[in-house]
Amino acid sequence: MKVTIIGVGNMGTAIMKGLSHTQNFTLSAMNPVNPRVTSLAEKLGFKLVNTNSEVVNLTPEIVILTTPAPITTAVAKELAVLNDHTIFISAAAGITHADLAKVLPNKEIVNIIPNTPVEVNAGTIGLALPTGISAEAISKVMTVLDSLGDVIEVPERQLDIIGVIGGCGPAFVDVMMDAMSDAAVKHGLDRQTAYEVIASMVKGTGTLAYDSKLAPALLRDQVTSPAGTTIKGVEALEKNGFRYALMDAVNKANGES
Repeated sequence: MKVTIIGVGNMGTAIMKGLSHTQNFTLSAMNPVNPRVTSLAEKLGFKLVNTNSEVVNLTPEIVILTTPAPITTAVAKELAVLNDHTIFISAAAGITHADLAKVLPNKEIVNIIPNTPVEVNAGTIGLALPTGISAEAISKVMTVLDSLGDVIEVPERQLDIIGVIGGCGPAFVDVMMDAMSDAAVKHGLDRQTAYEVIASMVKGTGTLAYDSKLAPALLRDQVTSPAGTTIKGVEALEKNGFRYALMDAVNKANGES
């Protein structure tokens, strides 16, 4: 399947790397001249063009828009000349299906909010499917997105909060991991080993929660023995406002003052 990414910034790069790992797609991209992107194209082996007008010659089956929101509709309008069978996947936050449908008439369009772990095929991807999209289009979209991580279908109105939890969440977890590594070093563990243990712990905890479908509180209870060390640590988290800090971080990232 031919997939073209429009805009190879941070998210476009992450998606390109994730798709390249699978070796299941013929990949290409459009990005204005940029030495970093040129180097990436040479390293990963995808075809790179520098203008929207050149995209038509790539004959993509799927176009993934990762352009900044303020220019996404203008960019999409320039791509309206592509074959009507071309499917568009927009990763531009704040740009609705209706916005794109106005400039991409007769095209099948879906909206997603991914996060950067798509780079290692472990992403969290919110997906909003419009009414009336064909089964063939859904199949092609899922072939691409499933290769990048976990796909969670939601109504379009919920994509923004998916973006906060799934998109901003990794930074919140990174802050927690960094703090835990400091504590581990304080207690005698070398820094690199601390990073490995903490990253493995986060990966395993997330996998267990995702696969078991158990509420986090129930999973917490499985490791908090009466009068044990873990419940003492949980008490310290509560005393220092850990839970509220996370809630407030989500609130602020979602635009609350």
